[in-house]
Amino acid sequence: MPRIAVVLLVDPRGHVLLQHRDEHAPRAADQWGMVGGHVEPGEDFDTAVHREILEETGIRTVPGDLVLWAEEEFSYTDGHRSHYRVYAGRVDLTDEDIVLGEGRAIVFVDPADTPSLDQAESLAYFLPRFLASDLYRRLGATGDV
Repeated sequence: MPRIAVVLLVDPRGHVLLQHRDEHAPRAADQWGMVGGHVEPGEDFDTAVHREILEETGIRTVPGDLVLWAEEEFSYTDGHRSHYRVYAGRVDLTDEDIVLGEGRAIVFVDPADTPSLDQAESLAYFLPRFLASDLYRRLGATGDV
């Protein structure tokens, strides 16, 4: 089963960093999703999430910057299943600090605007739960975990 490490970074306004995937994405092409991706063979989830953030955004994170928020298997409507680890963290960054390494755009999105986005199935599943979580409230309010 594919292993996927993704992250939901929250800025001081409470906006969440999301990726607008391009037409070349192997899954959820042209849709909005979470930053992150596949855990490589021989790699652990923790290493993968930091590698993926750097590759996709230019943001360098280190152990301690992120918290594991959720871990579970997710099934897409086409039957594809993946093992997800969803991390979260607070950053004091803006869209201008992001170096686009993959996709059409990676920007901080106001949670109020997310229902209007064409969301990948995984984002549509995890994001509302994250936005309703105590962790999101803590990250958005003070940055403390």
